[in-house]
Amino acid sequence: MNPCLRKVKTRFASVLCCLLLLVVTACLLIVNVSPAIAQENKVNYTLSDLRFRDFSHKNLEGTSLAGAEMQGANFEGANLQRTIITKGSFLQANLKGADLTGTFADRVTFNQADLTNAIFTDAILSGSGFVDADITGADFSEAIIDTYQIRLLCDRADGVNPVTGISTRESLGCR
Repeated sequence: MNPCLRKVKTRFASVLCCLLLLVVTACLLIVNVSPAIAQENKVNYTLSDLRFRDFSHKNLEGTSLAGAEMQGANFEGANLQRTIITKGSFLQANLKGADLTGTFADRVTFNQADLTNAIFTDAILSGSGFVDADITGADFSEAIIDTYQIRLLCDRADGVNPVTGISTRESLGCR
């Protein structure tokens, strides 16, 4: 083979390899390929069917449960701080001792849920319903709740939250 032709082929192969390396690197940067972390608080549960799932004592801080169906799910002792739960449903769910501090939970159904000793400090609960929910010891301090719901909750508010030391009645501003 002609030595000039061999140099051209070698140079062309080097340029092609460099170009291919640049394209692959650019694709990785665009796609942001990072290893999947199997932590509950890194999963997006938006619009998920989570009925009867067990999330007890899990760290779900900062996740999205927006529009999720969580009927009968177990969130006992779970960390749900700063989660987004808009339009979700906790119908008959177990939220005993769950921490929902700073949660954005507008228009959420908590009907017949067990909210015993749950913490809703600084949560946004506007448009949310609590029909027949057990709120014994729940702390709603500084939470945004519809006035009508506060009146209904005050009718059955009882207990003191063991973590915050605040009574349910006091946290709701009941008379």
